[in-house]
Amino acid sequence: MASRGRQETSKLIGNLEEQMDRLMCQLTDLEELKEDLDADEYEDTKRDTIEQLKEFKESLDRMVGGDISLVDELNSMQLAIQAAISEAFKTPEVIRMFAKKQPGQLRQRLSEISRDEKIGKIPHSQAVGQSVEILTALKKLGETLTPEEEAYLQANSSTSLRQFEQVSGNLASGDKVLAVAGSQVQQANK
Repeated sequence: MASRGRQETSKLIGNLEEQMDRLMCQLTDLEELKEDLDADEYEDTKRDTIEQLKEFKESLDRMVGGDISLVDELNSMQLAIQAAISEAFKTPEVIRMFAKKQPGQLRQRLSEISRDEKIGKIPHSQAVGQSVEILTALKKLGETLTPEEEAYLQANSSTSLRQFEQVSGNLASGDKVLAVAGSQVQQANK
């Protein structure tokens, strides 16, 4: 009882991260096996996975609404799921790194994409799409982009990514209000 729910909160967050990882792996596997599946089977499986993500997001929304102590940890997962559902991000690997707040791995992936494009391993259009996703994720994680990266992002950003950035920007201001409320609750409990 002395932990005041810290252990329970930690366990809940761990379980939620595992569930999110499972769903992201499911999306990744589906994309990797796309060529082996017929079109109907692929679409049905993708639709089922997206529906599971929507249900998971609804659960997170209810938790966030009822427990301020989980807001910060759950917010990154909500944004990642929102991105997957809205299809702003097409690459499950990028969604996973974004949800886990891994800017270093995102930067590493960005340089790998650049290299792969230069040696002809991936087409230009795929490199542009993935680079834009990564730069958007880095920006939402609070990373500073170089002027060149900002220009690249503006020039190549899709409508769905711009909408995601606007919506997630609105959520950030709500987080500040919740953070202040949470700190006041913590001070009142001391």
